[in-house]
Amino acid sequence: MKTRNIEEASDLIPQFKLDRLLRQDQGGCRVALLGTISSQPAILLVERAPFSSDLQHLNNIPTNLSTIQTLGNNDIYHWYLATSSSTTSHQPPNLKINLIYPCTSKHIKKYSSQELRLVTETPEIYRDYVRPYMQKQREEGRLNWVFNIIDGVSEQENVFYREHGEEGFVILPDLNWDRQTLSSLHVLGLVERRDIWSLRDLSKEHVVWLKHMKQKLLDVTHKLYPTVETDQLKCYVHYQPTYYHFHIHVVHVMLEAGKTQAVGKAFGLDHLIAQLESMQEGLGMADIPLVYDVGEQSDIWTEIFQPLKENAQKKEHK
Repeated sequence: MKTRNIEEASDLIPQFKLDRLLRQDQGGCRVALLGTISSQPAILLVERAPFSSDLQHLNNIPTNLSTIQTLGNNDIYHWYLATSSSTTSHQPPNLKINLIYPCTSKHIKKYSSQELRLVTETPEIYRDYVRPYMQKQREEGRLNWVFNIIDGVSEQENVFYREHGEEGFVILPDLNWDRQTLSSLHVLGLVERRDIWSLRDLSKEHVVWLKHMKQKLLDVTHKLYPTVETDQLKCYVHYQPTYYHFHIHVVHVMLEAGKTQAVGKAFGLDHLIAQLESMQEGLGMADIPLVYDVGEQSDIWTEIFQPLKENAQKKEHK
């Protein structure tokens, strides 16, 4: 077949007639469409282009949005669906927007481009440095939005399931999910008890509770979305987590594994349970070293691991 010139190639796209959707991935940002052009089979791959880094373009984004739909808000966090003004009015929202207002310096650091460092957190480093850091964050009120959900103050319309008691928890959608694209499904299980800050607080005695939570998370998610079967879901926890109140992530297995599911960030719940089961009585996750990555602008790096590294290097050169 001869190579078409630029004009001929451009004329092909408007001639595409859709037959069916083959695949949707990258969190719904890319689709593979099967159709025909002049009665011949054709596949059209469409991906949303990256945002321009031009400041003028970025400055116009908020004012060029239309049909802004508020999904919810809690404390300083707000999330929306919106349509860019360049699309036709009958198109569904093509943007998922999160707003943090007012934001803090920690938010700015978190969302800034930065290099990563791989660190080893020993039980001693956790006890002497990281645990006190966690406590400080909790005392500064950074968990208000979580407690608002647990206490029934906000986001109750978003709670899929609630179980009260010492082993109680709530299930609700992750703020980064558009609540429509099932292949990128992402929900959270927030525990009601406030003594478990992270996986570091887990021990062998929590195994039965964790298994119960996992099964409930899978069953409820399947009940809410019947086309998603339980073997199409996976559970994991983060360390370091974004906030120090224990929660479990549940995502569709087809959700592309970005940074949030990467080694050095995500710990599979099944593996975590198996590790706890193999431990001796009286031991827990606080008694083993953990390896994970941190951003160079994060407080965990600048306040804990960077000073520890620099002190160790000074001792080596003495």
